Amino acid sequence: MSLLASTAAARPPSRLDALKAAPRKPGEASFFFFDAHFKTDTVKVLPGEYFVHDEDVLIMTTLGSCIACCLWDRERRIGGMNHFMLPEGGAGADSGRYGSFAMELLINEMMKRGASRLALEAKVFGGGAVISGMNTINVGERNTAFVIDYLKTERIPVVSKDVLDVYPRKVGFFPASGKAVVKRLAASAPDLVAQERAAARSVPAAGAGGSIDLF
Repeated sequence: MSLLASTAAARPPSRLDALKAAPRKPGEASFFFFDAHFKTDTVKVLPGEYFVHDEDVLIMTTLGSCIACCLWDRERRIGGMNHFMLPEGGAGADSGRYGSFAMELLINEMMKRGASRLALEAKVFGGGAVISGMNTINVGERNTAFVIDYLKTERIPVVSKDVLDVYPRKVGFFPASGKAVVKRLAASAPDLVAQERAAARSVPAAGAGGSIDLF
């Protein structure tokens, strides 16, 4: 056995190793890495996914017209994030890409982890009109209106938000402390443009407070 292999074998499992090894539930984020900027273990939430935890791993996502809702139980220090592309869908809309289902997934997983529905508070991000010429579809406005109305109906207070405008956003959330960070981006990333056009193709016909750190 080489020295390198021996060293690797002797290394105790890290928290990142444990996160990667844990079984995944349907819709749960599974892309884990170490973020060099924040110097912490991180999970990336893709469209249609969610993640809940009670340790300060960093939950991160990138948004255009999509919405990320971060929920936090201040008393029990449990938090989570989802990422949805559209408010609602037609038949077969039991997917985390749609707001109604995404919110149910997130809230249900919070409850399973021991959070109290009565103690939840929310931080909301996204809903930007990031691609020129697509403003008439109003995907970001629809998503934003949906999540604000949903949280109001569920009596979950929105303690902070950074929504609408024309900016894509990179959002991070620390589920144990409830801290959120957001960075406004340029709208030129190819994967973000593709994500926006995919959301637009699926749109049916038309029928801020709290603490957020910029980084």
